[in-house]
Amino acid sequence: MATISIWPGSASFSDTTNPTPFGFYDTDTEFQSSADQVATWCAQRLGYPIVDVELQAVNFFTAFEEAVTTYAQYVYQYKIVENIGNLEGASNETDLNNLLIQPNMGNTIAIAEQYGTEAGSGGNITYKTGSIDIAQGQQRYSLTDLWTNTSNNPGGVGAPIEIKKIYHYAPPAIVRYFDPYAGTGTGIQSLMESFGFGNYSPGVNFMLMPTYYDALKVQAIEFNDQIRKSAYSFELIGNNSLKIFPIPNRSEKLYFDYVVKTDRNNPVRTTDTTLITNVSNVPYSNIEYSTVNSPSRQWIFRYTLAVTKEMLASVRGKYSTVPIPGAEVTTNAVELRSEAAAEKTALIDELKLMLEESSRSKYLERQANEAQNAQDTLTKVPYPIYIY
Repeated sequence: MATISIWPGSASFSDTTNPTPFGFYDTDTEFQSSADQVATWCAQRLGYPIVDVELQAVNFFTAFEEAVTTYAQYVYQYKIVENIGNLEGASNETDLNNLLIQPNMGNTIAIAEQYGTEAGSGGNITYKTGSIDIAQGQQRYSLTDLWTNTSNNPGGVGAPIEIKKIYHYAPPAIVRYFDPYAGTGTGIQSLMESFGFGNYSPGVNFMLMPTYYDALKVQAIEFNDQIRKSAYSFELIGNNSLKIFPIPNRSEKLYFDYVVKTDRNNPVRTTDTTLITNVSNVPYSNIEYSTVNSPSRQWIFRYTLAVTKEMLASVRGKYSTVPIPGAEVTTNAVELRSEAAAEKTALIDELKLMLEESSRSKYLERQANEAQNAQDTLTKVPYPIYIY
């Protein structure tokens, strides 16, 4: 039967060649110091020196590295899940270890931007401007022939567009304003020579009137045009057939705003590959063991022991009996494996519960409860009577 290596009674991390498989924390002096202590502690918890422990220093160091990595895995995964909405779109070139993540509305606003596009009040799609030539006496025009199927279309010849606004309207009423009461003696015309206004046209009114006065004048002019004249308007069927009113009496350009439909249907916000886009590229690196506090290290030590039991169970399972002077003993591989599995599960559940209780939502819930309890307590304080 092959000779089984057993724990020699001590370990030296600094004197061991390749002490851990991945070397994540090998240069951390606190990890090095803890590794020797954890190896001794685990061996003694497994019964050494009363019983032999069929493990070597590298086995304990490997279990210790796995425990630290497992702890960091759950801590950082929880932080990623809690903050992915705040992190998405940020740079993935900055290590987030030990950085405070502040909630923000970046993605909420990005989701709402598409509604701004449709409302014409901003958004994430660029409005483009085009124009067609209007001919005198011609009322109907095909935007497909004059714009969509031409090289002027920035989306490419034939790329579908959607018209958002057509600039076809009469000049504002204010520029067509003429005071019908000028010179009629109605009392609204004040040519105040003493203020230097005497050289102006009689149609100019220098009296300060209420704002609604101007608004009523503008409405009157526009209402007059609407009833007595051919009002400026247009009829757009789909994004193709355009009919304008009144019939053009001169040749000019008609401008319009539109969006290219492929721009709106494109789900890719940016082609920048240096941004956080999913949980796999959130820039958390290996945890720095020296920054881990004492309560967290206690969890790591216990998880190291559970992994060590799992290793020892694998070794003892291979050698179901171990020779001793004058006899053989049956190993406890089955019991060790069962204990290791139960302890690992319990430790993971304990860590998950701690992370859940430290979440932002739980924090706000506790704050609300504290505020409510404080208010309930203050209601029981007698109110003093003030005498004036």
